[in-house]
Amino acid sequence: MAQTKVHSLFTEFDINLFKAGKHYRLYEKFGSHIITVDKEEGTYFAVWAPSAKAVSVIGDFNFWLEGEHHLNVRWDGSGIWEGFIPNVKKGAIYKYKIRSANNDIVTEKADPFARRCEHPPKTASVVWEDDYKWKDKKWMNNRKKNNALDAPYSVYEVHLGSWKKQIEENRFLSYVELADELVKYVKEMNFTHVEFMPIMEYPYDPSWGYQLTGYFAPTSRFGYPDEFKFLVDKFHESGIGVLLDWVPSHFPSDDHGLGFFDGSHLYEHPDRRKGYHQDWKSLIFNYGRNEIKAFLISNAIFWLDQYHADGLRVDAVASMLFLDYSREDGEWEPNMFGGNEYLEAVDFIKEMNAAVYEAFPDVQTIAEESTSFPKVSRPIYDGGLGFGMKWMMGWMHDTLGYFQKEPVYRKHHQNELTFGLNYAFSENFMLPLSHDEVVYGKKSIVDKMPGDEWQKFANLRLLYSFMYTHPGTKLLFQGGEFGQTSEWNFEGSLDWHLLNFDVHKGAQTLVKDLNSFYKKEKGLHQKQFSPDGFEWIDHGDHENSIMTYMRKGENEKYTIIVVLNLTPIPREKYRIGLPQKGSLKEVFNSDAIKYNGTGDYSNKKLQSDVKHWNGRENSIELDLPPLAMLAFKYK
Repeated sequence: MAQTKVHSLFTEFDINLFKAGKHYRLYEKFGSHIITVDKEEGTYFAVWAPSAKAVSVIGDFNFWLEGEHHLNVRWDGSGIWEGFIPNVKKGAIYKYKIRSANNDIVTEKADPFARRCEHPPKTASVVWEDDYKWKDKKWMNNRKKNNALDAPYSVYEVHLGSWKKQIEENRFLSYVELADELVKYVKEMNFTHVEFMPIMEYPYDPSWGYQLTGYFAPTSRFGYPDEFKFLVDKFHESGIGVLLDWVPSHFPSDDHGLGFFDGSHLYEHPDRRKGYHQDWKSLIFNYGRNEIKAFLISNAIFWLDQYHADGLRVDAVASMLFLDYSREDGEWEPNMFGGNEYLEAVDFIKEMNAAVYEAFPDVQTIAEESTSFPKVSRPIYDGGLGFGMKWMMGWMHDTLGYFQKEPVYRKHHQNELTFGLNYAFSENFMLPLSHDEVVYGKKSIVDKMPGDEWQKFANLRLLYSFMYTHPGTKLLFQGGEFGQTSEWNFEGSLDWHLLNFDVHKGAQTLVKDLNSFYKKEKGLHQKQFSPDGFEWIDHGDHENSIMTYMRKGENEKYTIIVVLNLTPIPREKYRIGLPQKGSLKEVFNSDAIKYNGTGDYSNKKLQSDVKHWNGRENSIELDLPPLAMLAFKYK
């Protein structure tokens, strides 16, 4: 059997960058790489294990025997073990067997930098490379404008394992099948972007992918790495951006994973007050260690570089920012200034965003962050964390709380809908109706709505209409677009048969048209993060539960006038103030017959009157349908 040869892909400069935490493309050096050395083909392996006294590569090519292929430790104190093994080919299965200098502990670990993993429940790494030829040059050249903060940005959030299943064979759709069915559907629905819940390899299906073991490998559940590239390519071909959920906040303690990697707390913080997440029973990265920062930032760069991702939605940011996150008194230690901010994690987040935007200025990073931590989506030079956007969790919570109330009580709670506008421009907010809102007994979105079936779906249409005319970008989880009635089940498929019923088909058509409306009307997106893009006409009519406001673009001709009737009582001859005299045209009506609305209320005469109303010189009378949104523009 061929012996390990001394070989290295690392330069002295690489090592210095790694030690300093400034090497952001470690995936080009670490892991397994198919190369030729001395005219022999084989695979080079490199792993970081500074507490090891011996590291062997074990695999199907050496009968999983320790000692057949020892790696050599570098002389420079970097803790890197490396070597070239002849005749190890693409598809070879392997792990690292590590003997620790710490109490002679022995671990068998998957490769943290593996490009492919075995299909769970198997846990080994796979030597892999592909020469996929990308065909998305047109998209990549133009994506700056598609990802811009003044561009329409409506995201369809997808869990690949449960969006749709191959029912007859009781299996997942493959990446290749999704490249046909999912791409076609997202394009038909007029979404601008798709967001995948984590597709990096994970061992446990009920984690939904949020506890990763293969940070550099797309999950093998749906196919090969190059087939995932094909899926991304097909989205780009259809003019749709691809966002990936990314989890730098914690990782599972599975034996083959990153935990206690070389018999020491290598990736996780050694202090359990910083290194163990009590809620999720998982381990937390040591953000103060330079090599860990380089590992995580390299991982973020990897998905943007190698898989042409158009952005990263960063999971559980709040859990990273605060030392006392989900901890009682005595379970956390204040920082050097006596505060609860995790300073090393804050520095890591800033460094990650700076590195991402320097390398890929045409992508977006989006924070799932639920607290009032300041300037999450503001530039680092302005004291911010440097994200492009932040989820508006307060809007989600208040809005769903309001819509769950019986309409007769809504007049007492209108401030729940209006309050968000007090802080709507403090961040670049994305409005999320995500997977978290439709699990664990929270009910589906439509099932949260009060009333009989007609009212439930009218409320659903009104909720989405409010969302799409509210400042900020949009995110909707799969199934919500057609009013799935049951909670999301990660083990099943969406209830596509519901589209045989008019109420569900109407909801789906509404979302499709709202996406189109949002994309077409510059007043809805050009200034979506600026207070100049929004103006109240009247937020004080609590008694009738009616709200009116304007959305504005760069030119006043882009102005959209929005009227929401938040009760099932139609309002005839309801007067609203107008910014100027003129003739209006209706550009959206959520009560239209094609959405399964009544279709009974059409405003024929849309000429303004010179009559003072809502503090304005001009006004108009409108007939408002029940539980509906109307939108108008000046002719």
